[in-house]
Amino acid sequence: MVTRSWRIMILAMSLVLTIWIWVLACVLFALRWNAVERPGPPTKEVFPYGEIRIGVDASYFPFAVATADDLFGLDIDLGQALAKELNIPVRFVNMGYDGLYDSLKIDQVDVLISALLVDYSRTNEVRYTLPYYNAGLMLVRDYNAPIQSMLDLPGHSLAYEFGSDADLTAHIWMRRIQSFQTHPYELPEYALDAARLGISDAALVDATSAYLYLRSYSEWKTYSNYITDVLYAIAVRIDRGATYDAINGALALLIEDGTVQAIIDRWL
Repeated sequence: MVTRSWRIMILAMSLVLTIWIWVLACVLFALRWNAVERPGPPTKEVFPYGEIRIGVDASYFPFAVATADDLFGLDIDLGQALAKELNIPVRFVNMGYDGLYDSLKIDQVDVLISALLVDYSRTNEVRYTLPYYNAGLMLVRDYNAPIQSMLDLPGHSLAYEFGSDADLTAHIWMRRIQSFQTHPYELPEYALDAARLGISDAALVDATSAYLYLRSYSEWKTYSNYITDVLYAIAVRIDRGATYDAINGALALLIEDGTVQAIIDRWL
C-alpha cells in the first residue's frame, strides 16, 4: 500500500511538473513571438493612392496659410514630417474648413491636419490621433507678479478678450473665488499689452495668441500656465484602421523624439 501511494504521488508530481513545463514553454514562446518585429500592412493597403493626401484649410496662421504657389505653416510642416517618417510622398489638398470632414468621408483625402479640435460628436465617423498641440487658455503675467494661479486673483486684476472663452472662464472663476477686477479688451493682444504694461496683473488668453505675442516681446519675462485644455489632433476615417495606426504611430515617434515640439517652436 505504501509503495502504491508513493507511485501515485510520483505520477501526480510528474504530471504537475509536465504541466508547468508546458505553461513555461508557452509563455516563453508568446514573449518571443511578441518580441519579433513583423512587417506592417503593405503601403498600398495603408495609403491606396501611393501618397498621403492631407486635407487642410490654409487660412489660419500660423497653422496653415496659402500663397500664390505654395502652402506653409505648422500643420504643413507636421504633415511633411509624418510623410518623411513613413517614407511616402505627401500631397496637401487645400479647401474650406466646412468641407474638411466631407472630403474625408468621400475619400478625397486620407487624413485631416488642420488645427482640428477633438470633436467627440464625430467619433462614430473618425478616429483622432494623439493630440499634438494644446490651444487652451493660458494665464500670463509678469515673472514678478504675485499670482501663481487663478486662485490668487482675488484683490488683483485680470485682462481678457471681451466675449471670448477667456471672458466666460473669468466669470466662472468669479463665482468660485472672491471677486477680482476685470479688464475686458477687444483683442487678446490688447489684454496682453495691459499685463505687460502693468495695467492689469495678469491676462487670460488662448495659447496661440500668447505664444505669438511673447515671440514679439521676447524681452518681457513672464510666467504662464494652462488653465484649460483645447487639443488639436489628426483625424482619420474610422474604417481606415491601418491608416490610423500608421499615422498615430508615426506621430507618437515624432512627439517622443522632439520633432513636434521643434515644429511648434518654429512657428510659435
